[in-house]
Parts: sequence; C-alpha cells; structure tokens
Amino acid sequence: MASSFGAAQVLVASNRGPVSYAVADDGSLRSRRGGGGLVSGLSAIGPESGALWVCSALSDGDREAVRRGVGEDGVRMLDIPADVHADAYNGIANSVLWFVHHMLYQTPLEPVFDAEFRRQWASYETYNRAFAEALAEEAAEGAAVLVQDYHLTLVPGMLRELRPDLRIGHFSHTPWAPPEYFAMLPDDIARQVLRGMLGADRLGFLTRRWADAFTACCERFAGGLGDTRIGVHGLGADADFLRARSHEADVDERMAALREEIGEGRRTIVRVDRTELSKNIVRGLLAYRQLLDDRPEWRERVVHVAFAYPSRQDLAVYRDYTAEVQRLAEEINERYGTPGWRPVVLHVKDDFARSLAAYRLADVALVNPIRDGMNLVAKEVPVVSDAGCALVLSREAGAHEELGEDAITVNPYDVVQTAEALHEALSMRPEDRTERGKRLAAAATALPPARWFLDQLEALRG
Repeated sequence: MASSFGAAQVLVASNRGPVSYAVADDGSLRSRRGGGGLVSGLSAIGPESGALWVCSALSDGDREAVRRGVGEDGVRMLDIPADVHADAYNGIANSVLWFVHHMLYQTPLEPVFDAEFRRQWASYETYNRAFAEALAEEAAEGAAVLVQDYHLTLVPGMLRELRPDLRIGHFSHTPWAPPEYFAMLPDDIARQVLRGMLGADRLGFLTRRWADAFTACCERFAGGLGDTRIGVHGLGADADFLRARSHEADVDERMAALREEIGEGRRTIVRVDRTELSKNIVRGLLAYRQLLDDRPEWRERVVHVAFAYPSRQDLAVYRDYTAEVQRLAEEINERYGTPGWRPVVLHVKDDFARSLAAYRLADVALVNPIRDGMNLVAKEVPVVSDAGCALVLSREAGAHEELGEDAITVNPYDVVQTAEALHEALSMRPEDRTERGKRLAAAATALPPARWFLDQLEALRG
C-alpha cells in the first residue's frame, strides 16, 4: 500500500522564506533569493536530501506567485490571507512576543490584553495551524522538521497531533524571557505558548542563558519540560562568505566614499543595526555625545559611522524610534560639528556593501543592545575588519557569552560607562587591538551557519 505522506525528508518552516517575488511593470514575476544561516544550512545538506522549505507569502508579489503556481523547487509558500498574516505577524509576533522576550514594554501603559488582543491571537493560531497542516501534508514518514522562531511557537504542538511519527525541532532566534517577565502574558496564553513549544522533540536556543530561562518558565507554568530535550547552538558568522564578499569592487567603492565622509586620519566607531527598539541606537548616540563632552581631545579625531536601517515601519513605535535616531544624530552634528568634521555619519538606507565597507574601516565596533538573542554584527565586524577592531559589547547580547572575554563589556542602560568604554576602545594600543580582534574572529566563527544547521539536524535525528 502506498504511503499517504509526502516525500520531504527534511523540512524547515519559517515566516520568511529563501525567495521573494515582485510583479514587474509588464506583469511578469521577478524572483529574488535571500541569504542567511538557514539558506546556507539547507544548501549544505544537498539537493538529494529531499528537503523542503515551508514559508509564508509576505508580499503581493509572493501571493501572486502562489496564485499562478510559480515557485522554486524545494519551497512551498503559503498564501495565508493578508489580514490574518498582519494580525499574527505584527499584532502578536512583533508587538507581543518580541516585546516580552526583549523586555521592551513601558509597563505603566502597556501591555493591555483586551478583546482586540484576543482577536489577533486567534489569527496567530490560524497562521500557526496553516504551517502545521502544510508540514503534515509534505513530510515523509519519520521526517525531520525544523521550525523557526517566535512566529511559530504553536506549530510543534499542532504538528505533533497531526503527525506523531515526525521528529520535530524548534529553534528560537530571540532571547527567552525570564519567568517573572513571561508571566505578563495572560495565564492561558503563556501555557499555550509553552505547550506548543513542548510539542517538539528538541528545542534549540542561541545561548545557555536563553535555554535556562525557557526551562524556568516551563517549570513555573507548564509542569516541567516533559520529554522535550534542550540544546544550545550559538550561530556563528560565515567567515568565508564575508571575507570574500567584503573584497568585491562595490565594497571598495563604498570604502572610498566613506573615507571621504570620515576625513583623513580619523578613528571610526562603527555600528550597523536595524532601527529595532532592542538595538539601543539612541543610547549609543547619547554615549558618543557623552564621550565628546567628557573627552574633548577626541573632537575632530573620531567619527561615529552609524548605519540604522529602518525596520518594521508599519508600526508607529518603530517609525517614532527611527525619527528619534535621526533627530539625535543631527543634534550632535549641529552641536559639535566643524566645517571640516561631521561627528556622526548616519545612513538609513539599507546597503549591505556599504555595511561591509564600514566593517573593514572599523577601529571600534559598538554593539550595545538592550537584549539580543545573539547579534551577528558583533561577530561579523571582527571577521571583516582590516586592522582588527576593538569591540564594545553589551552584556545583554547573546554574543557576549562567547565574545565577552575579549570585548569591553557595558551595561546597555549606562551611557556614562559606555562613553568611557568607547574611550578605552579608541585608546587601545594597535597591537592589543589586533590580537583581541584575532581572538574575537576565531570565537565568532566557531559554529558557521552550515555547521549550526547540520548540528541541529543531527541532534534531532539522534
């Protein structure tokens, strides 16, 4: 008797897939491939592995591709209704779960779990169920399924009910909230999230700290982990790709343009972030302003190269944050700038080649998130920096677990301390900076993306 199951032996599920589509002026569809650790990981297991990526249609172009039956081998895109996706993605994943895990709420005013929240939560359930049903349909008997991130916390439990034969893993790319903060969620929702996750055979986290926080939440709200295993996989930078890409012609062009903006002989403090609330860009600028106040000897001798690429601009709080970053950068330039020196070089238009150019020019990398699952910028800059750079790193970044020994550690809320750390980093002897940079780069590349993915797959199957 033929199996009623699908043919895929390895499945990945994530909100964003490896390809996106846009409708051209002539009505044709143009596809664009994405990058990242998952793409590297799936390519590492080879085309003969029977792998399938299940993702959501995110744009009108994506939805049109699904409707026309256009797609790529190894990818199944789900046409979840746009309003359901918006509720699940912006209403719950990005405005509730992200805020809880990054501890971002201004608690005198938020959150408010009202009837509108419950309506959006129902969409989050619908969205997760669509993934679970697609995975159940596509997976071969006994297949391995790797579910990604806070968008899909309910999928493991739903999929377990549909297909108890599968090996199910889930990986969290964010921090996990400690129990006292996670308790902010309504009791039934907190239990539902945890039980959804515990439908997996194995759960992966970026650091031991986030894994321990999840375990503590389970002990407090769900009666423990049950049979679910926990693993830690600290995603590293892709050194081969970064080093090769950072020496291509377009990066050299961006370096020349940046050198002109910075000016001859000046030191650089580099940050590259999305204007995500947790990245703490505003306090980074305040710390730089404090440095110029406290250490006037650095005036005209240093430039803060700050790339703040707009993120989630469909949410008002993110638009306001982006505007505040721009306002503060302008204020610093007006207050301290001279005819030959612009203290802050701010760019808000996303440009990967320019980011790599800034990495190569960095004397100091400033990575000061309020809270971050890992933060790959902290790992990428030491790998790419031409002369080796000093790293000023928040103790609340997951990367601190691996890089803290050779970084200058800061409390992300302490602007005075961060300013002093910037002074220390700028004052570091070149040979010390080079040696630290080498050790940082080695630690940063210990688990490159392909190995990170394969380790999880092997552990799930083991």
